[in-house]
Amino acid sequence: MSPFIPHQEKTMTKIAGVRFKPAGKIYDFDCGVFVLNTGDRVIVETEQGLGFGVVTTPPGDFDPEKQRKQLKKVYRIATEADFQKLEQNKQIEQEALSFCQGCISKLGLKMNLFSVESTFDTSKLTFFYTAEGRVDFRELVKILVKEFRIRIEMRQVGIRNQSKQCGGLGRCGREICCSSFLKNFEPVSIKMAKEQGLSLNPTKISGLCGRLMCCLTFENKTYKLLKKELPKPGKIIETPKGPGKVIRQNVLRQTITLRLEDGSELEADIKSLSKGNELINEDK
Repeated sequence: MSPFIPHQEKTMTKIAGVRFKPAGKIYDFDCGVFVLNTGDRVIVETEQGLGFGVVTTPPGDFDPEKQRKQLKKVYRIATEADFQKLEQNKQIEQEALSFCQGCISKLGLKMNLFSVESTFDTSKLTFFYTAEGRVDFRELVKILVKEFRIRIEMRQVGIRNQSKQCGGLGRCGREICCSSFLKNFEPVSIKMAKEQGLSLNPTKISGLCGRLMCCLTFENKTYKLLKKELPKPGKIIETPKGPGKVIRQNVLRQTITLRLEDGSELEADIKSLSKGNELINEDK
């Protein structure tokens, strides 16, 4: 007779999504015994040591057997002392930025330093910069290590990453997309600007970074979908006032502007045109 083996229930791990920067990537962490809500400030274990983050995804059940890599854990809920430590780190970052910019000027290095980040336990400082090519910063690192007595990392990033970290206002008057909600940079093409009927003047379709505006990418699908219902410019369609040639489209309002045979213009809502009216000619 086989021995009785008691049934063991599968244990589920509670995980929460934590973000370290306002528009940064969301990382999963094991909540352990902590009851967390969206917006809570927490101290978590990272590969760089302890980190200060914000809960952006509420805890949910997760099967640990499906997770190949073991999750790091939430160390504790942030305390008043942690907030004070965060402010101290910001002060160190400002001092390091000012000091390093002075060193770059003295050494004559062709690099644009724009940000410094400290780990929460101040065991490492990361200096972010942009440059046209490779920069020999070995002498600079020696000076920084001697000054701050901690690990130093120099990280070269692209111009779009600089805008994401520094932030700012776009030509729309709102905070730029990359620093407010975009997690990753998608390819942007001039064809997307044409799809929206925008002026191809680089100064009008470029963002603060000097590259094509990110909004062209995530708006592209909407414009393509809306334009499917609109007759293309150059088409001749029948209207209650006679045939007219499509000369303009207003994609968002879903209207077209027609030039009638007498030279006058007519703006028409495509839904107001008779359903039976069809394309009768094509201006090639």
